[in-house]
Amino acid sequence: MTSASTISNGTAPIHAAIAGEALIDLIRRPDGSYLPCLGGALYNLCRALARQGVGTQYLNPLSRDRFGRELAAQLVADGVVLAQPEPVQQVTSLAVVNLDAHGHPDYAFYREGVADRAVSAAGLGDSCAALPALQLVCTGALALDARDTAIYLPWLAAQRAAGRCVVVDANLRPSVMPDLPAYRTTVHAALAHAHIIKASDEDLEHLAVPGVDTLARAQHLLAANPQAHLLALTLGAEGAWLLHRNGVQRFAQEAQPLPVVDTVGAGDSFLAGLLAHLLGQSQAAGGASFVRFVEALAADACQHALRHALRHALASASLCVMEQGCVPPGWEAARAWSQQHPAAQDPR
Repeated sequence: MTSASTISNGTAPIHAAIAGEALIDLIRRPDGSYLPCLGGALYNLCRALARQGVGTQYLNPLSRDRFGRELAAQLVADGVVLAQPEPVQQVTSLAVVNLDAHGHPDYAFYREGVADRAVSAAGLGDSCAALPALQLVCTGALALDARDTAIYLPWLAAQRAAGRCVVVDANLRPSVMPDLPAYRTTVHAALAHAHIIKASDEDLEHLAVPGVDTLARAQHLLAANPQAHLLALTLGAEGAWLLHRNGVQRFAQEAQPLPVVDTVGAGDSFLAGLLAHLLGQSQAAGGASFVRFVEALAADACQHALRHALRHALASASLCVMEQGCVPPGWEAARAWSQQHPAAQDPR
């Protein structure tokens, strides 16, 4: 197995375009001080995809302030292409992160008048139109703020109509949204455009998805979005599921407990590992359309792709949680972990 793209001389065809927040996580230390870390779910996803060998473009603008310059420099260092390399006057978004005893983060966001929100649906579309090899687009998390529906929902609809694979990571942050019902409505509206949905057990609770347990809720969410073909359900230390519309389900969990430092960026690394592996499989199969490849994953001949992609995604998340902040692994590191640490399979 090879990575989705081979970077040569610092460049690669752009196969993924990512839109959403880029911010600074101020992570509280035990002594009460705060450690500034580069972050934001979609920003993390950009870095993680590029580190796994996927040609990736970040679509939103970044600030000319010091934090914005640091965010841009890290993206470039990881191989991400900036759709808007010229910085903007607006300031960088901030997130104050407090970790509980288990390393799980609680967030407070400062996002009024910030750089990553200085974008339009037309601008996002123009950037994507300039990428001839583009296979997928992704958004989610804070970009699904109800106040930004006029930006992201038309863009997602246009990208789907253009034949690109639409990926939406629900990644809800209900504590910082002023109107939770409107927020839920916007998230559901975005999911309706998706070919691939990623959601956590917590996301399903925040979205009030019905079901007797978490897996049943995930099945309900997939059924409620008839345009979606694949749903990735993450359960933290309890593993993850991949559910295909045709009924195929795959589960994986690390066989041994991990030495968790924190879980910041774990879901983003998981999604990057999943998409990188699926893109690699699609290219190896010689198909021109990533959407058609995802549609066909439930076929008997393709089910191994789901199993291997899920294991690679889980390995990517596992390596991330053993680092402070979001430190996404590269393709080879995730592949080596998955080979050296066989995962537990479907327990039922």
